[in-house]
Amino acid sequence: MSAMRLFGLGALAVLLGLDCLARLLRWRRGGPRALLKEVLFFPVDVTCVEHLFRPGEALPNSCPCPLPHGQETSFTRLLRHLLSANTSLDLCIFAFSNQSLSRAVLLLQARGVVVRVITDKNYMAISGSQISALRRAGVNVRHEMGAVYMHHKFAVLDGRLLISGSLNWTTTAIQCNKENMLVTEEPDLVQPFIREFQRLWDSNDPARHCPHG
Repeated sequence: MSAMRLFGLGALAVLLGLDCLARLLRWRRGGPRALLKEVLFFPVDVTCVEHLFRPGEALPNSCPCPLPHGQETSFTRLLRHLLSANTSLDLCIFAFSNQSLSRAVLLLQARGVVVRVITDKNYMAISGSQISALRRAGVNVRHEMGAVYMHHKFAVLDGRLLISGSLNWTTTAIQCNKENMLVTEEPDLVQPFIREFQRLWDSNDPARHCPHG
């Protein structure tokens, strides 16, 4: 092999190496990021979550509650993910009585996020349920029209982020029960839940169940 050919192959190898290095640097500086995958386990210790609703304030100085401040738990992670919604929140939940989670959903509604909720017709009426508060705030709520329980516990945010697991959105579940939540952006997992929510939303449209007169 001639010296000129060797020189050409060496130059090509250097150029390819530089190109790969440039691509790597671009990726690290703001290119495609890894899809979110996280598992949250419960129960958790009770901590203050006020800083999640009042970002930028000097807490705990401005929060008089006696709870520990600034601690990261599975519940604060859940709230952070929930509050990250920008355009839409589709929530399918069996029991919903936790006031902090209700506050987060109401805050999203006030921000202009399109919120839709599907729940169980029996558990929506129990003492402490937050469904009535959501409805009063203008959240579009539907409940299972059939004779079965609507036992799902999942949320889809912005059509891209799935939160799903065994956790009912109740204080007892969060603070006392052994529970889990999966948080993921994996499209292969998110898309089936988007389809299931829309199927339930359509099948529980009150207009489809009104008697014709």
